[in-house]
Amino acid sequence: MIVLTFPGQGAQAPGMGEPWLGHPSWSVVDEVATATGRDVAGLLLRTDAATLTETRNAQLATFATSLIVRDALARVGVVPTLVAGHSLGEYTALVAAGVLSTADGARLVAARGDAMQAAADERPGTMAAVLGLDAPAVAEACADAGGEVWLANDNAPGQAVIAGDPDAITAAGATARARGARRLVPLPVGGAFHTPFMAPATDRLADALGDVEWLDGRCPVVANVDAEVHGPGATWPGLLRDQLTSPVRWRESLGTIADAGGSVLVEAGPGGVLTGLAKRTVGDLARLAVSDPTNVEAAGAAVADAGRAWGR
Repeated sequence: MIVLTFPGQGAQAPGMGEPWLGHPSWSVVDEVATATGRDVAGLLLRTDAATLTETRNAQLATFATSLIVRDALARVGVVPTLVAGHSLGEYTALVAAGVLSTADGARLVAARGDAMQAAADERPGTMAAVLGLDAPAVAEACADAGGEVWLANDNAPGQAVIAGDPDAITAAGATARARGARRLVPLPVGGAFHTPFMAPATDRLADALGDVEWLDGRCPVVANVDAEVHGPGATWPGLLRDQLTSPVRWRESLGTIADAGGSVLVEAGPGGVLTGLAKRTVGDLARLAVSDPTNVEAAGAAVADAGRAWGR
């Protein structure tokens, strides 16, 4: 079973679109730009790191880049049986699954980025990775530290993310280290995502979720909020609303993928963070990160080899 996974905010990097200039899949950029009225090419080619870190820019740029990769993979025969995306990447996964059109997905990502940016401006916050401690212990450290800080991502064994007020994150980091955590690593994001700080974004996103067409799609998607497989498009508006203020259950999602029969995990988009998390969590599954055209043929060959191994 071929599984495509898509990264979230934080994977972006200045100039990440440059390797794709002149590639047939660059046409995706024009689709996203037309749907949103944004200079998407500028985000991928000419935007500095500080500007690209802003939520509304980071999300749209990462979404567009991941869709370029997904289109390129489709051109060499990489067609998934199951998809999943980390936070923002869930929207890319929904487009890849056919639950959303590219245009509707782009409009939702733009609306989500604007809503989350506004919420972050109202309630400034940040996020940090806690390394060397499992998610339940990290959640306890947040509770013991007091203040407004919560578990935001359960990413892999020994890798979780906390989010909230910066001072509360510092206190929770100290508490986590006392419980055995090795390090606290600040993340390059512009808000406390997947926490109650994002509650205002839920209301702002609701109208946009009601303005797009939800389809049943070509393949199912593993959802962040419950780590379960979902198919019908009608289930997704509620899941995406809840996702804004709920922890991303990525470690459990990878377990769901393995239990469903996933055998080749292909990360489509900038960076390779999800591939590293998969190695830590479901290390027996084949993994490949595709971020630029040089990786595409390798992914096609890996999928072809897997198909021959299965007798297809």
